[in-house]
Amino acid sequence: MPEFPGVRMRRLRASENLRRLSQENRISIDNLVYPLFIVEGHNRVEKIASMPGINRISVDQLPAEIEGISESGLPAVLLFGITDNKDDTGSGAYSGNGVIERAVKIIKQTNPGIVVITDVCLCEYTSHGHCGIVKNGVIDNDSTLHLLAEMALSHARAGADMLAPSDMMDGRVGVIRRSLDENGYPYLPIMAYSAKFASGFYGPFRDACSSCPSFGDRQTYQMNCANSREALREIEMDINEGADIVMVKPALSYLDVIQAAKSTFRVPLAAYNVSGEYSMVKFAAEKGLIDEKQVVNEILLSIKRAGADIIVTYHAKEIAGWQHLERNGSRH
Repeated sequence: MPEFPGVRMRRLRASENLRRLSQENRISIDNLVYPLFIVEGHNRVEKIASMPGINRISVDQLPAEIEGISESGLPAVLLFGITDNKDDTGSGAYSGNGVIERAVKIIKQTNPGIVVITDVCLCEYTSHGHCGIVKNGVIDNDSTLHLLAEMALSHARAGADMLAPSDMMDGRVGVIRRSLDENGYPYLPIMAYSAKFASGFYGPFRDACSSCPSFGDRQTYQMNCANSREALREIEMDINEGADIVMVKPALSYLDVIQAAKSTFRVPLAAYNVSGEYSMVKFAAEKGLIDEKQVVNEILLSIKRAGADIIVTYHAKEIAGWQHLERNGSRH
């Protein structure tokens, strides 16, 4: 193999345009999904202290928000509902007229073309904050499944374009898929949170959604952060049950899992750049410790380089804005 001085790796780094020509991976807004937190009530646009730049918004404020997202060129949003009426079975999640169902209808009226993905999980709707039904202090897997299917079907009827079960109950993808098929939604895709780890990076999200468990934690259903082979088993099971897209969550501490999944399976792969990852960047930037734009691009490129086809990120609107400036001659 030729060596220095015949080979000089710096040759293709000598100018910005040479670096652009030889760049292996790029962040495209075409592959980004922007999460939205939807609350009950009217005229509510509430800053989330733990997530600078991110708000909770009420359904009536969605048209303006969606118009801005559409103008930025982002193709998709992921909805999380926050209800004031919680109970032991999370009935607000599948009532048919809950906050998410109303949000989906408003968004599709505002921009029928934007892809509306809905989170399918009970944790934001249960009084105990867990992702499933609690029986004798234990999260009961099988009795949760039919409720998740009801939730998914309710979102489908409202007009959702894609469903994203995030609960990590065994078998939920298959149950949801069968329910959709049997009720006239055979073409509605499922993006499964297939390898969702019990992570410390979810703190700001739980603050945003008021979804902290009232007892215990989620380690009996979310994955052990030490396990990568198990993650591949989870992904394979979801694919076999009918998942169209599989997801690894969080992203940064699990780049090895993203890479392994990309190498192993031939389905679209998503990664979630989660709230804790987002907030660490924001607070460090506020203190002047980092260049926010440079660090965000570096993080998203690492996720892309690992193999993610789709990235769910709270930075999506900022990235769209930066890329717009670059396209219009403000490249730095």
